[in-house]
Amino acid sequence: MPKATKKQLLELLNKDLGLEYTACVQYTQHQGVLKGAMFQSIQKELIIHAQEELAHATILASQIDYLGGFPTVNMPLPKISADNLAMLKQDLAGENDAIARYIVRIKQAEALNLYHLAQQLRTILAVEQEHAMDLEQALGK
Repeated sequence: MPKATKKQLLELLNKDLGLEYTACVQYTQHQGVLKGAMFQSIQKELIIHAQEELAHATILASQIDYLGGFPTVNMPLPKISADNLAMLKQDLAGENDAIARYIVRIKQAEALNLYHLAQQLRTILAVEQEHAMDLEQALGK
């Protein structure tokens, strides 16, 4: 992992912020179209996930601003599907990506002595790991 400058870290945090927006929208759409009794409990979890992703976006936006950056409003397009299992796999892939990114981001923040940011990122990371566990359980993994 190459050490990031503060400017590079802010750019990466803005990418993370955009992906949090995407996750919020994707979870909202997925929970609305999941069908079948076997998906009722995960459907309820996806509503919670969407709310938690919005909370992550709020934390990131505040941290970016505090560090002198400008929080983005840009986001990648959400992934959609008409297939229940495909949706949950898309969500799990997004969570696994977020987990990997936040592990790196924590190290980058600490390398810059931004321990307050690293702590906020650890909190986000823990929730992302819970999301992955929920999705793995729903997928029978």
